[in-house]
Amino acid sequence: MTGSDATIAVRDPLSISPEVKAGLRVLIVDDDRTLREGCASVLQMDGFNVSFTGRGDEALEIVRRRKFDIVLVDLYMTPVSGMDVLRATLDAHKDTIVVVMTGNPSVTTSIEALRAGAWDYLPKPFSAAHLQVLVGRASHAVMVARETQDMRQQVLEQSGNSDKITLLGVSPAFRKAVELARKVAQTDASVFISGESGTGKEVIAQFIHRHSRRASRHMVPINCAALPEGLLESELFGHRKGAFTGADRDKPGLLETANGGTLFLDELTEMSHPIQAKLLRVLADGVVRRVGSEQQDAVVDVRFISATNREPQEAVRDGILREDLFYRLRVVPIKLPPLRNRIEDIPILANHFLAHYWQRHRKAGDPAPKITDATMDVLRSRPWRGNVRELQNVIEHVAVLADPDRPIEPDDIPQYEDSGSAGGPSATMAAVMDEAYHVAKDKLVAQFEREYLQRLVVRAGGNMSKAARLASVDRTTLYRLMEKNGFRRDEFAGSID
Repeated sequence: MTGSDATIAVRDPLSISPEVKAGLRVLIVDDDRTLREGCASVLQMDGFNVSFTGRGDEALEIVRRRKFDIVLVDLYMTPVSGMDVLRATLDAHKDTIVVVMTGNPSVTTSIEALRAGAWDYLPKPFSAAHLQVLVGRASHAVMVARETQDMRQQVLEQSGNSDKITLLGVSPAFRKAVELARKVAQTDASVFISGESGTGKEVIAQFIHRHSRRASRHMVPINCAALPEGLLESELFGHRKGAFTGADRDKPGLLETANGGTLFLDELTEMSHPIQAKLLRVLADGVVRRVGSEQQDAVVDVRFISATNREPQEAVRDGILREDLFYRLRVVPIKLPPLRNRIEDIPILANHFLAHYWQRHRKAGDPAPKITDATMDVLRSRPWRGNVRELQNVIEHVAVLADPDRPIEPDDIPQYEDSGSAGGPSATMAAVMDEAYHVAKDKLVAQFEREYLQRLVVRAGGNMSKAARLASVDRTTLYRLMEKNGFRRDEFAGSID
């Protein structure tokens, strides 16, 4: 803590009452006497119940004997390190919020500490104001955790059960993702979910939130690809009256709405670099500045879950996603497998969707149909490029049109142009298997190129410059490939700005 800032006082932005502060136990562990006593003095003046020690081995004994709500520990101590104290604290009391302090911050050590269960890290030197804001946020997180625990106990007493989200599937890859989600849910670590469109990224995010200590508060989702840059910034950070045309009043953003809960950033890689930089500041200190504001408008305590259908590290390598933001948000990565790689889950999902949509669309008492084995084989053979979402839509179609108590046969399954049954990769592969090697190869490559280009242009919204960037080729190469496969240059170019 810098001496010149030691007397700075800040407004408590999260409104922690004196009574709550007095009941919060804070432990400071640092072998620098001046720093630990300075921190203790600031927090005691704020009304917290503070203990401190300069020895790591003594800290191990203290955290094992007594429960603390917040522990601030120096990362680099000898012979017992801050990481040892962190692990011992969480082993003794998993709900304790641990903040690591370090004079040598780096991506590697910070990520290691966060993955080990640290709530945040505080780079030295830091001001008294920075310390007060961070401990204020941590105190708010403790309050929310207590509120969630009380809510869960009340639900259990009233019904003996809970309404947490159930994730269906038995395939090893999917169960691995679910178990990782279950484990990380108990912490406040940022989670980065990746997977193709339709694999259920938002469902996993909801699962994590509902099993977290923030479950009593909201999970606030925002699709970063659905809003233009200016509107996305205003939605996230809020705005001041007069910040732009139409801003006729002050408006809090979703970061403030999600305070105490979870913010789900869907399609994060579509967020512009300026907004990424502004978001990084919130991640670093929790301070929100609204659009058009010249002051700090709020301090928030938010858990971040992000998602993308791109390969995240490719987005970093291509300069689409800031590396520093990526590492801060991807403390725990979860990759969801595509449906074609979890074939054994298709019967479970299909029957679940059939029961759900039959109940929704049909009269009570109508006997539900059953999916025959032959039909289930057809479902297993489909490529499911739209993944679980596509299967869900197909089964809803069946539930709407099927006759009560009549078996669902293969002909009842709808066929779409992009389903792969007529001209997709599987049909093409079967058709060329008896031809000469080079002929078969050329036909398959041509089929791949055409489907790839069609999907690429759709992803780019008809913008050829964006399509070239997504494909990592120059525009000349892209136009040449399109002409080779029978696309006219003006067929898509500029069709959507």
